[in-house]
Amino acid sequence: MRILGVRIDHVDMKSAVKKAAESINPQKPFVIVTPNSEIVVKANEERPLLDFIENAGMVVPDGIGLVIGSKLVREPLKERVTGIDLMVELVKYASTNRKSVYFLGGKPGVAEQAAEKLKERFPGLEVAGAHHGYFKGLHTGAKGHSEELAVIEDIKAKKPDMLFVAFGAPKQEYFIDAYKDILGAGLLMGVGGSPDVISGNVKRAPEIYQKMGLEWAYRLAKEPWRIKRAGALPIFALNVLIKKDRPM
Repeated sequence: MRILGVRIDHVDMKSAVKKAAESINPQKPFVIVTPNSEIVVKANEERPLLDFIENAGMVVPDGIGLVIGSKLVREPLKERVTGIDLMVELVKYASTNRKSVYFLGGKPGVAEQAAEKLKERFPGLEVAGAHHGYFKGLHTGAKGHSEELAVIEDIKAKKPDMLFVAFGAPKQEYFIDAYKDILGAGLLMGVGGSPDVISGNVKRAPEIYQKMGLEWAYRLAKEPWRIKRAGALPIFALNVLIKKDRPM
């Protein structure tokens, strides 16, 4: 289906994990995108991002706004599939199926902390590597910088089955798009601030907020600086309402 012209797949958590697990292939990397309302709005403004989403292996509905929007366009999605929960489920799968994972992004030390937390939770998990996202390169606007090249070479040498990139959208998507075919990873997924939450550096919204789809409100209350990003929500809602009776 499409919401504001952006592809969203009809998947629930179980089917998303199944499809991802069956699609890990270093010769034909499987890319997972987890858009929310903000990313849908941005994809309408940035054609490269729209094209990236269109060509991804799987596009899951991360935001509650997409679930609501799907009902408005009369193609209701099964459920919200959050990026952090899908990431954890894939890590769980990796731990029991001899698949290696690599965590890239976050402040120095965060990727390693998240990796340790997940190893404690899932004994047997093989962590191929972990690296922070504070290096100069494509995702900061300086393509080909030696720091980025060193990170790329490390990933290529480790050959992880799964690579989770936490630069925030759309930087992580552009990084994946640029290097997916040379990194040697069988599955690549942008995970935003998930490592911050998993490591314990950022508190996730209480479960009641999660179930009600109000994690964004909880984060906004805790981090008021996000108010500018939250501005995409009313734009998304208004556009869906205006265009709901038009072919998508």
